[in-house]
Amino acid sequence: MANQLAIFLGELIRRPTQVVALAPSSVALSEEMAAQVPQGDGAVVELGPGTGKITTALLNTGVPAKDLHLFELNPVFVSHLQAEFPGVAVHEDRAENASTYVNGPVKAVVSGLPLLSMPYEVQQAIVGGAFDLMGSDGRYIQFTYGPKPPVNERLRGELGLTWSKSRKIWGNLPPARVYTFTRQGN
Repeated sequence: MANQLAIFLGELIRRPTQVVALAPSSVALSEEMAAQVPQGDGAVVELGPGTGKITTALLNTGVPAKDLHLFELNPVFVSHLQAEFPGVAVHEDRAENASTYVNGPVKAVVSGLPLLSMPYEVQQAIVGGAFDLMGSDGRYIQFTYGPKPPVNERLRGELGLTWSKSRKIWGNLPPARVYTFTRQGN
């Protein structure tokens, strides 16, 4: 994992419209994201895993490799993830297509995608699709650098979402918060 930063920086330079983060997620942010995943059986879907910092934290908290599905568009990141995480399903496809690959109970979707920079329709396809995949008991876990929830207000209303947020994680560049979204009544 020593070359994660080199891979990240190389892709940031080569594909600046695809890699929109300033730096890979920190260990502190990754651990906070992983801590929001409920215990018990069920798959976990990670959207936009990049070089795998959050993936590592998910595995370290006990998510079995066979239950973890990663969705990444960047082919260099995909190759790195496949080599780094044997036994984890790595899909080179869009987040909106997760239901094509993942069957059975999904307990959480963990997202490193820049949702707030996406058009409403794309957010709706990603977040709505995630809740379709998870059912009413799932958790959608998303980090953001800004002061507001990272899911569009209209979409939160349409999906009946409630949320909690973490403390600010100062050890990340830039500082971030983790939001955990659930459907109302859960």
